[in-house]
Amino acid sequence: MKTANASKLNLASTSPRRQEILAALGLEFSVLHVEIDERRLDHETAEQMVLRLAAAKAEAVLGAPGELVLGADTAVVLGDRILGKPRDEADAVDMLTALGGHMHCVVTGIALRGSQETQTALSATEVYFRNISRDEALAYWQSGEPADKAGAYAIQGLGGAFVERMEGSYSGVVGLPVYETVQLLRNAGIDVLMKRTDHD
Repeated sequence: MKTANASKLNLASTSPRRQEILAALGLEFSVLHVEIDERRLDHETAEQMVLRLAAAKAEAVLGAPGELVLGADTAVVLGDRILGKPRDEADAVDMLTALGGHMHCVVTGIALRGSQETQTALSATEVYFRNISRDEALAYWQSGEPADKAGAYAIQGLGGAFVERMEGSYSGVVGLPVYETVQLLRNAGIDVLMKRTDHD
């Protein structure tokens, strides 16, 4: 089994949150900026969409032989609605008050492209919000945190105050599920746990 330094790892995302999760695993990686069409296809489920987009991100960049590219995509699902990033203050407030008092699902697809194939995995987490008043939603918007977040909240920040409980992967809600990521890396020859053991 190779260690985590044996293959060059590239993250096809400029998300600070995804970078922090990979760094916390002790991995060395390069960050790549990738632009793809992220619109949902007709009749596509949220799960199908995030897996397709994660793979598209991982496959959108050229890598040298032996390099790995990791892509990820996250969606917030409330009933039959997929909530993206809010367009403006009113959109954010509407999203947050709709999420309040209900369970929603956060699905994150990840894809790891190697020289031979692209592996994918899916994380799905149920998140239960307490009721959120419009005044609270407005105050949260004014904090600046929700502007670039799917569903208009960040669970790792102030948005965590709305969460009563959750069932599933916290890191998946943040944007990169640790369990699934570690499994894909291990399948590709990068054993995160062995690397950390070797260095301790």
